[in-house]
Amino acid sequence: MAIPQIGFDTLWAQADGVIKGVALMLFVMSVASWYVIVTKAFSNWRLRRMADQATGAFWKAGSLRDGVAALDGDVRGNPFVELAHTSLDATLQHHQATAAGRTPPVLSDWLTRALRERIARRQVRMQSGMPVLATVGSSAPFIGLFGTVWGIYHALMTIGASGQASIGEVAGPVGETLVMTALGLAVAIPASLAYNALLRANKTSVAAMSAFTYELHDMIVVGQRLPEGGGRIDAGADTTTLATAKDARRREAMPEAA
Repeated sequence: MAIPQIGFDTLWAQADGVIKGVALMLFVMSVASWYVIVTKAFSNWRLRRMADQATGAFWKAGSLRDGVAALDGDVRGNPFVELAHTSLDATLQHHQATAAGRTPPVLSDWLTRALRERIARRQVRMQSGMPVLATVGSSAPFIGLFGTVWGIYHALMTIGASGQASIGEVAGPVGETLVMTALGLAVAIPASLAYNALLRANKTSVAAMSAFTYELHDMIVVGQRLPEGGGRIDAGADTTTLATAKDARRREAMPEAA
C-alpha cells in the first residue's frame, strides 16, 4: 500500500482563507527577521572593524585631528569618529564658556556628560530592529500553532460531514495541518538565536565604545592615555588652545612627575 505524500502544496490547495493568511503572515515575519539578521550582522561586523581601527591607527597619530583623519567613514557612520569629534567639541565649548565668564562644570564632568550622551544615542540606533526579532521569536510558534488548531478543526468538520471517520481519513488532513506548527518553529528559531547573538554583539560594541571614551577622557583631561592602553598620543597639538591655563600647566608637569 503506497503511503500518500503529504506536503505544503497539498495543504495550500486544501486550505481555507484562515490557513493561507497564517502562512502568509509567517512568510512575512520570516522575511522581516532575516532582513534584520543580515543587516544587523553586517553592522556589527563594521563596528568591530571600526573598533580595531580606533585602537590601532587612531592612537598612532600625532594629534586628535590626525587620529580622526586616520579613521575611515563619515562622522555619522563611524561611532568612534563621532566620539572623537564630540570630545573636541565639548572641550571647545567648555573653554568658550569659561572665557565668557560663565562657570561650567569642571572639564572632566563636562566631557563625561557629552560622551555619555553620544553613546546613549548610538545605543538607541543599535537597538533598531531588535524588537522585530523578539516579536517574531516569541509569537511565530503560537501563530503556527493557531494555524494547526484551525486546520485540525477544519479537517474534522469536513470528515464529520462526509461520515467517514476511519484512521486513514483522519490522519491525512490532521498530519497536513501540523505543517503550520513546523513553519512557525522554522520562523521563530532563527529569530530567537539571532536576537541573543546580536544582543551580545551590541553589548560588546558598546563596551568597546565605552573603553574608547575612557581613553579619550584621560587623554584630554590628563594629557595622555593610561599606560595599559598602549601607545600615547599628544593632546597638546589640538587641546592646549582649548583648555584652561591650569589644565595646560598640569599636562606639562606630568612628564616631570613621572
